Formats: sequence, structure tokens, C-alpha cells
Amino acid sequence: MSKTSAEHSRSIKVIIPAYNEAESITHVIKDIPKIVDEVIVVSNNSTDNTETNAKNAGATVLTEKQRGYGYACLKGMDYVAQKANEPDIIVFLDGDYSDYPEELTKIVEPIIKEDIDFVIGARDKKLREAGSMTGPQVFGNWLATTLMKIMFRSTFTDLGPFRAIKYDKLLALEMEDKTYGWTVEMQLKALKKKYTYREIPVNYRNRIGVSKVSGTVKGAIFAGVKILTWIFKYSFK
Repeated sequence: MSKTSAEHSRSIKVIIPAYNEAESITHVIKDIPKIVDEVIVVSNNSTDNTETNAKNAGATVLTEKQRGYGYACLKGMDYVAQKANEPDIIVFLDGDYSDYPEELTKIVEPIIKEDIDFVIGARDKKLREAGSMTGPQVFGNWLATTLMKIMFRSTFTDLGPFRAIKYDKLLALEMEDKTYGWTVEMQLKALKKKYTYREIPVNYRNRIGVSKVSGTVKGAIFAGVKILTWIFKYSFK
């Protein structure tokens, strides 16, 4: 895929947190459109061939031994910050192949063409494969976004991990959550800073392998508590 003139002037980097995603990571990387300058896979202390497979697929591979989704995302951001040339856009994408990486062009389009600050890939019910989101996930998304609507008058409908944001706007958020609250923290801080944002409906399929969060009772509970903690914390700020 060739770059348009508008895309030529935009530097895009993708950060993919990955924990034991050896079976899926190659598919994810190979489906990412060529408009992306660099794909950064952050192995979150993987014990399988995630790192080897990601390197063979052409990604930059980092290792974050401290387990936690936020830890991995922050590791990727630290790496980007050390580069001589700053990107214009950062895209976050999971390594389990549940999202469709080729839809990245849809995710960044509002930023490139309309100067929107922040875009979420919303896992629309009509576009979700049966079973791709668990009951706790669906309920948690509904509860979190409903509370954000009530408390912050937001229009978010999802906490989807497939998202794009202007790099300077991302830095200004001063992200800090190390584990399950990363996605909701970003959305809440974007609301507080009055960023322009948009949701783009995206397809969603059953992931390869078992989820480390929604696939366990412990993970689902901790994720829910963390998300609600962030929402109530920001409701009083």
C-alpha cells in the first residue's frame, strides 16, 4: 500500500504489548498497513517465542519484565521518546489478533484528515464475532462508558485497545497506570483535557489463545476494580 501525500507527512508508530502471543504476533505485524514507520512489540516477560517471531516479522522488539499492560505500553513510549525524530501519531494495538490491523488506516484517518486528537476503535456489536467478548467484558465496557457519560458527558461506547492518538497529546496525558486501567485512564484524561475525539466502528474476532485478563476470573475482577477506581478518582478532580 502506497502512502498518500497527506500520509507521507505523518510519522506513525505502533506499540503492541504482548505476553505469550507467539501464535498470533506474526499475523498481527504482517497485517499492519505500510503507512506505519515502525512496529514496536513490547514483550511483557513472555516465556514462549513471541520475541523471536516478532523480530522475524520485522518488528522492533523490547522486553518489559514487570508484568502489566500499562508497564508494557510505558516501555514502548520510553523507547519512542529516545528516538531523534518524534512521530506524529502513536497507535496502540493488541498482539492477540482479535483486532483487524489492516483497519489502522480507518483509525488514523480522522487525525490525518480532520485534525482529531484521539481515536478509539469501537468494537461494535454488529461487527463482533460471536464469543469474541466475554460477558464480563461487555458488561464492564457498558458500565464504564455509562459512568463516563453521566460524570463527564462523554460519548464513548467502548474501552477498545485499538486506538490512535497524536504523539504530543499522548505525552501531555502523563500516563501512569501500570496494569488494567491504562485504556480508561487515557480516555478519562483526554476528556479532562477536552481533546477532540472520535470512535470508529471496527471488526473484532475471537483472539488466538486465551486472554490473560478476561480469560480468568481474577483478571476480570482486577480489571473491573481498576477501571472503576479511575472513573471515580477523576469524578472528584
